[in-house]
Amino acid sequence: MGRASAITLVAMLLCPVSWAGAAAPFESTRDYILWYRNFDSPAINALVNLALRKTPEYGSFRLVRSQDLSQGRVLRELSRSRSRLVDIANVATSRERERFLAAVPIPIDGGLLGFRVCVVRPEHLPLFREIRTLEDLEESGIRIGQGTHWPDTEVLRANNIEVVTHTRYEILFSMLRNDRFECFARGASEVLYDLEVEADPNLVIEPDILLAYAMPSYLFVAPEDKQTAHRLQLGMERAILDGSFAEFLRTYYGRAVQELDLHHRRILVLENPYLSEESGNVGRQTLESLRHRLDILSR
Repeated sequence: MGRASAITLVAMLLCPVSWAGAAAPFESTRDYILWYRNFDSPAINALVNLALRKTPEYGSFRLVRSQDLSQGRVLRELSRSRSRLVDIANVATSRERERFLAAVPIPIDGGLLGFRVCVVRPEHLPLFREIRTLEDLEESGIRIGQGTHWPDTEVLRANNIEVVTHTRYEILFSMLRNDRFECFARGASEVLYDLEVEADPNLVIEPDILLAYAMPSYLFVAPEDKQTAHRLQLGMERAILDGSFAEFLRTYYGRAVQELDLHHRRILVLENPYLSEESGNVGRQTLESLRHRLDILSR
């Protein structure tokens, strides 16, 4: 994919923010503490490394794995600005999160986080076969598992879907195994990695339904850490221009588009009333261009 294709792929997703001030040269090596969930994710780890490598004028760096912190704890630590437990986290955005944290407003996975599939137990697969509309899902009694602090939780509830929550991502898989809910909704960009880590033959991906809603996924830093925000955004913009961001998307998410057969799923579109105007525009463009972008990622 050439430079023009890379720009076309991402241009409709960008809502750029100009961070004041030019980069000054830095000589010492800086440790950037990346939230452990992101550090352990090959895709997100690779993207943060890519953005930092594209900005050598900021100096050398090391990525460091954070402690095992819940998503809610990570956001609280970032909001305190002086915390040294975490410097960078990738999470789904919301109006509230953009108010108290500094967002790098480029969807890290091309918007795939808002395209969700269900991880289920095989015996629950028949529950999904007759679902054709969002109303069918509402009336089915199917419960969806999500994290307590995830924006998705409130999006699902706003669309009249019953949600069961826990603060820890890992515990949600145990809850699914114990019939606490029937569907653990996972982003198309993350579900294959999740199941490789779990390595449980009694967990499968429901093959027919795709939940779709506007849910851009950004890198976030502390509100006063403008240097890191500027470095990450500049690095990602350079990666877009030289084609390496498009290569990143194809490498880490092209497989998911193909293996999850996203082109042929029944798409249930949900409303997300919790986005800022800027991120809402990104999300709407993502949904409107769903088929086009799936085609690009599957090449």
